[in-house]
Amino acid sequence: MGDVVQMHFSTVDYVIFAVLLVASTGIGLYYAFSGGRQRTTQEFLLADRSMRCLPVSLSLLATFQSAVAILGAPSEIYTHGTQYWFLGCSYFLGLLIPAHIFIPVFYRLRLSSAYEYLELRFSQSVRICGTVTFIFQMVIYMGVVLYAPALALNAVTGFDLWGAVLAMGLVSTLYTALGGLKAVIWTDVFQTIVMFAGQLAVIVVGTHQAGGIAEVWRKAQNGSRISGLDLNPDPLERHTFWTLGVGGVFLMLALYGVNQAQVQRYLSSRTEKEAIMSCYAVFPCQQIVLTLGCLMGLVMFARYGEESPLDKGYVKTNDQMVLYFVMDVLRDLPGLPGLFVACLFSGALSTISSAFNSLATVTMEDLIKPHVPVMTEARATLLSKMLAIGYGLVCLAMAYLASLMGSVLQAALSIFGMVGGPLLGVFCLGMFFPWANSTGALVGLASGLVMAFWIGIGSFVSRMATSAPPVINATIIPDVGNMTTAVMTTLITTKPRPTGVQALYSLSYMWYSAHNSTTVVVVGLLVSFLTGPWKEKDLNPGTIYPVLGNLLFFLPQRYKEKLCCVTPLEDKSKVLDHQPYQMAQKEINGVACTKEEDKIREEEGVQITAQPTCNLAHTVQETAL
Repeated sequence: MGDVVQMHFSTVDYVIFAVLLVASTGIGLYYAFSGGRQRTTQEFLLADRSMRCLPVSLSLLATFQSAVAILGAPSEIYTHGTQYWFLGCSYFLGLLIPAHIFIPVFYRLRLSSAYEYLELRFSQSVRICGTVTFIFQMVIYMGVVLYAPALALNAVTGFDLWGAVLAMGLVSTLYTALGGLKAVIWTDVFQTIVMFAGQLAVIVVGTHQAGGIAEVWRKAQNGSRISGLDLNPDPLERHTFWTLGVGGVFLMLALYGVNQAQVQRYLSSRTEKEAIMSCYAVFPCQQIVLTLGCLMGLVMFARYGEESPLDKGYVKTNDQMVLYFVMDVLRDLPGLPGLFVACLFSGALSTISSAFNSLATVTMEDLIKPHVPVMTEARATLLSKMLAIGYGLVCLAMAYLASLMGSVLQAALSIFGMVGGPLLGVFCLGMFFPWANSTGALVGLASGLVMAFWIGIGSFVSRMATSAPPVINATIIPDVGNMTTAVMTTLITTKPRPTGVQALYSLSYMWYSAHNSTTVVVVGLLVSFLTGPWKEKDLNPGTIYPVLGNLLFFLPQRYKEKLCCVTPLEDKSKVLDHQPYQMAQKEINGVACTKEEDKIREEEGVQITAQPTCNLAHTVQETAL
């Protein structure tokens, strides 16, 4: 039956799809041969810290909005109703906290890698553990992001599977390796526009064919797809206001607060103020993206009702259902199916290129530079480009492995989703709790990862081993933090509420990040107190955000001092003078202060003295406590 309804692209569709790939490559080539031509690591990995607010905010959005989300959100709404829309409530705190806590700390320390913070705050071993954890999660995720849309496209249109995988993998590798972060950000801007255009085209045409928006709403209401506010506090319920609105905050923090792909964009901004504004600008864009996904799901329901293409056997999985709907709605409009597929692949390209760039950065800054201190700028830049290409090839290999996994695909993405929470926990431990020490951070991170894998794998195994086969609805959950959400298998059963360990395995996937990050903080603090908590004088300036001092403002000063709650967030000039890592640009003949730092100081109103602004007396050794 599936063969009968398989649809095919017209020539115009192929042309539009090809234009997307050519334009993305063209932007990479432009930045490879213009401006500074990516000749320094600062320019290649951080866009020379010269980016404006608008492109950075659109790039932040594009990294979040992957092909998994474009395919997953409408099918989620079609199947379960609009309850998922309440995730938008978590965006407010999920972006406000990074804007006013994480960005000021990272930006004022002038880092290149988010994991440099872990060495400044704790020790080199914590930094390496954080970096390796991040690389693990990104490598797993890249292959799936590349393979999932290509598989859906192949199933519905007969589009060559490995041709699509190779096209995406090679194009994103090419422009990332040639144009650096500047090319990645500007292609993200272009791809975001394509994503919006593709989704809007489908919604407008689909709504018109269904008889107008009022008719779409009426059918959705009659089909019980318009959900009210569900205030059930049960953490085992898959989607309620609390799991989405509160649990979602932790997912957002894991992505927008401490994920290297996003932190790198903040650090590429010209000033701290522009970095914060770019985070603010993401908020309305995300609401639009979420609304578009929900609208498309409702238009799908208005077209098919309860008899979905999945039930009729036209497609095999929910993620293929969205693409089938698009080809069905736009079959008489040559070019528009190509536009939506370009939108889908834009989501994948923006995610993959961000992953390549962030992986090249953390590998270079955290694993290579500390152990090879004497390296010329030209060699470091060339090595960074080779790393980007290397990760591109790894991504293609992971896509091949994803094709062999079959049903294990969901387990692989669950593993990815479980890693974001512990990483968030170790950053929170360092930033908010001055007495946390290096041992506490290491044991806390290990405990968080063990807990995450125990719950995730235990949940997967217990569902597979259930004796009475329940109704299974394999849903690709929209990629709520591109880099922190798992594809979960949702079981719709009428079984009694689970107890004991089974209750832990039944925890809503939206609480994973909150549960695992809390585990890291609690275990980290306990171990720190047992092994000797650090004093205020032991800490590097600027590595603590004084959240406890602000919350305990009513305590007398002497108690605040005992609790290490008096450290203010260092002002820019002090942090600039204390910073041992990125304040000086390494040149062929050694280390020199850059003019860019003085320019940034002027823009942020910091007084420039006649003395050199870089304090070169500090060494890396001083930062490891």
